[in-house]
Amino acid sequence: MNDYRPSPFNRAGAYAGAPGEVVRNRVLRNTYWLLAVSLIPTVLGSAVGLYTGINRVMAASPGMSAIIFLLGAFGLMFGIERNKNSGLGVALLLAFTFFMGVMLSRLLGFVMGLQNGSQLIMMAFGGTAVVFGAMATLSTTMKRDLSGMQKWLFAGAIVILVAALANIFLQLPAMMLAISTLAVVIFSAFMLVDLQRVVNGGETNYVTATLAIYLDVYNVFTNLLVLLSAFTGGNRN
Repeated sequence: MNDYRPSPFNRAGAYAGAPGEVVRNRVLRNTYWLLAVSLIPTVLGSAVGLYTGINRVMAASPGMSAIIFLLGAFGLMFGIERNKNSGLGVALLLAFTFFMGVMLSRLLGFVMGLQNGSQLIMMAFGGTAVVFGAMATLSTTMKRDLSGMQKWLFAGAIVILVAALANIFLQLPAMMLAISTLAVVIFSAFMLVDLQRVVNGGETNYVTATLAIYLDVYNVFTNLLVLLSAFTGGNRN
């Protein structure tokens, strides 16, 4: 989308012009703006899920929750990509992050039931921030083009998705830990690739860039939280 100064959200459309340092900097700046703003609906969605009891309903029906998640997430992502050149794309992205917050409330509700649940959530948040900071720094300093990694990372993400769906029915703790460990690695690498693509001018639409990086951050956070809960979680209250 075009530069939206003074407002952080301009409805004018996406950057489609020639690549250049000015354009790259604007896309990167706008992406960080929208990424930061997108965390607000995520928090609100989580609060709604927790305080309305939606998290307990999802915990009682994991299979149905997975179906709702897949339909809602992929439906909204399709809408975002179709409208990424307009203000509707921004609105749909914020709706998507709210939806993801509601879905996150199931995990947060479980963790908050642990004696050290609040501490674990803060640790996962801090760990995610460290990963993001490291990947953002690497994306600006690495000379090697990492775009070739995308197909392998995508294949890994598909494996994670299939394994996670299977484990809804298998309920194997060891498999859950293996999935979460692999997910942290895969999506940390995805974060680096996605950030470098923006830095190098390969992505010229800040809505698309924000969606990709948001998903990376979301997956790193949730899977770090799963691992922390498994290895350092206290007894349930």
